[in-house]
Amino acid sequence: MIRSPGRCLAGALFGAGLSLSPALAAPDIALPQTLVWTAYDIGSTGYSQAVGIGSALKNNLGINLRVLPGKNDVSRLVPLREDRAGYSATGSESSYASEGMYLFGSREWGPQPITQLIMSVSDGTSAMVTARDAGIKTVADLKGRRVAWVKSAASLQNSIRGHLAFAGLTWDDVIKVEVPGYAASVQAVIDGQADAAYGTTNSAPFLKIEASPRGLRFLPLPHDDEAGWKRLLDVLPFFFPAIAKEGPTIPPEGMQMASAAYPVLATMPFTSADQNYNLTKAMVTFYDAYKDSAPGAYGWSIDRQRFTEGLLPFNEGAIRFYKEVDRWTPEAQAKQDENLARRKLLQETWADFIKTAPEDAVEFQRAWMKLRYETLRSRGLPAIQDSWDVIS
Repeated sequence: MIRSPGRCLAGALFGAGLSLSPALAAPDIALPQTLVWTAYDIGSTGYSQAVGIGSALKNNLGINLRVLPGKNDVSRLVPLREDRAGYSATGSESSYASEGMYLFGSREWGPQPITQLIMSVSDGTSAMVTARDAGIKTVADLKGRRVAWVKSAASLQNSIRGHLAFAGLTWDDVIKVEVPGYAASVQAVIDGQADAAYGTTNSAPFLKIEASPRGLRFLPLPHDDEAGWKRLLDVLPFFFPAIAKEGPTIPPEGMQMASAAYPVLATMPFTSADQNYNLTKAMVTFYDAYKDSAPGAYGWSIDRQRFTEGLLPFNEGAIRFYKEVDRWTPEAQAKQDENLARRKLLQETWADFIKTAPEDAVEFQRAWMKLRYETLRSRGLPAIQDSWDVIS
C-alpha cells in the first residue's frame, strides 16, 4: 500500500520545520528538536553508528535522536510507512521495499516511495561468516551445511542467496536454521546450532563469535572469478567488488569480498525536502564528530558516496545539498532518472495488478512477483529474483 504524504498533516508540519527548538542556531541547519530513526538490532553496525551520529547531533545542534531497533526488514520499515519514524538506517531492505519485493510484495505494501539521503561505504564488507571449527573455507563448502535463516528478513536471506550463487549454490543446497533476528543468527553460530551466518565484517556481534570456543572465519569472494561474480550480481545488482579491511581475523592486506552501502539513511515522503536537505547537511557538516564513534562510521564521508550505483532514488532535499557542494554530476542525474523511471513502471504495474489480484495472501504475492519479474525482464531491466516464490 502506497500512502499519500497528506495522510499525516501533523507529521508533515513537524517535518517542515514548524516545531523547531530555539537551541538549534547552528550554521544554517534547522531541524526538529527530536528525530526518530529505526535501525538493526542493538549491537549491530547500523545501530551503533546511529547512536554515534545521535551523540554528534546532540552535542552540536541540541537535537535528540531516538533509535528504534528492529529485528527484521518489516519491523524497521513499518514505523516509516506509518510515519512513526522519519528515517531508517537500513540495509538492502530499503531497495526491496522500493521494488515491492518479497515481504514487501504483500497487499499491505507494494512498491514504496522510499528515498535515500546519504549512505555509509566502509572498509567492512558484506560477508558470510562461519565458525572456524566447522572447517568451511569457501562459499562452495557451505553445501549441506547449516546456515542461519532470519525470519521475515528478505534482505539478509537474499544477500545469502547472492553469496551462495557465487558458488553455484542455492538455499536448497544448505540446511536452513530459522532464527528470529540478526543477533539470534550470530548466537546460533556461537551455540553450535548453525555453521554460518551473514553480516558485515566489522559488525560488533562477530567479535562474540571470534571470542567463542568455535572461533570465526570469513569466506572470500575472489575478484577474478568472473562467472561467480556474474551469478552474484544477477541476484544483488547493488553490490560491488570490495576489499575488506576491518573485522576480526581480516589480514593486514585485506580480503577480496563483495559489498554494498550499509547503512543507507532512508526516508518516506512524510519528511519534507527542507528537513532532508538539513539532515544531509548536518551529516556532512558534523562528520568529524561521529566518524570514530563506532566501527565503520567513517563510511558516511561525502567522498565515499556512490551516486551512480544501486536502485534506490535519492531524496530531492539531499540532491539539493549535493548540488550545492558540487557533488551531483550528470552521471548521477542520469542514474537518478533511470531509477525513478523504474519505480514509476513498478508502481503503475502494481496499481493495475491490485484491481484483479488474488485474495489469498500467498497467491497474491506469487502472482505479483511473477508479474513484476516478467514486466522488468520484458524491458531488459534487472529483476533481482530468479523465481516468484515467497520469502517468509
